[in-house]
Amino acid sequence: MNAALDTATATRSGKGHRDENFPVASHLIHPKNRPPILAFYYFVRAGDDVADHPDLSPEGKIALLDGLADALTGAGPGDPEAEPLKAELAARGLPPLHALELLDAFRMDARKNRYADWNELIHYCRYSAMPVGRYVLDVHGEDPARVYEASDAICAALQILNHLQDCGKDFTKMNRVYIPEETLRKHGATVEMLGEAKATPQLRAVIRELAQRTLDLLDEGRALPDLIDDARLSMEIAAIHRLAVLLTRGLLTRDPLSEKVHHGKAAFALNALGAAAGALVRRSFRGRLTRAAA
Repeated sequence: MNAALDTATATRSGKGHRDENFPVASHLIHPKNRPPILAFYYFVRAGDDVADHPDLSPEGKIALLDGLADALTGAGPGDPEAEPLKAELAARGLPPLHALELLDAFRMDARKNRYADWNELIHYCRYSAMPVGRYVLDVHGEDPARVYEASDAICAALQILNHLQDCGKDFTKMNRVYIPEETLRKHGATVEMLGEAKATPQLRAVIRELAQRTLDLLDEGRALPDLIDDARLSMEIAAIHRLAVLLTRGLLTRDPLSEKVHHGKAAFALNALGAAAGALVRRSFRGRLTRAAA
């Protein structure tokens, strides 16, 4: 391992929760629940930065990720990147499972840079995305039996959406391709097309198919805001879901290699607020119906 990169802190990119494509513990979330979510985010961010660091070997990345896991569980020396989350988990009596599963995804990133088919990609999402939603739900005390399935669908969709938006950058900067090889072959596309300045018709067909499958996942999870007991979390999830649908629909017509898929900040804010307000209205309406029935 590079001696200058012998800790997770040394690999940090400087990226924070405000730099993400979707809200992370926004002010819709109750203040009491924001600290454990942000602690989780920054622990995961540290692991992600390790996995993405260009000057670390796969073995070096895995050694640092193992160190983060041991620090979180107490099986090894402490680490400043793990201590805040470790303290929050202890205070709330929550297990480290979801954070450890994220580290498993980063180990996959260290070892693997191609995915054979959709099922293999979803398996990756099971560790790279679904634990995030499950952790947030657990922090809020939601019932896993009622909400995990819909949350998993939304989280997988968000992960794949990010992969599609960043497909060119992931290939050219890290030689990492999350687009399934099976889908590339189906449309006569090649991995090398991801390095072009503009997507070929074949690659555009690949993006459209995967965007549609991502919309299907978002449709599977659309009921989640209405399944949530916590009103503020329900509004947050509704906003994220609306933004994800808009971005994914954009990929049906836009080229992520040569065009911006994101809408402007004002349009994003208006759509997010509209979705959050809609969730609140539905909750209020259901409450009135329940009281009337009683």
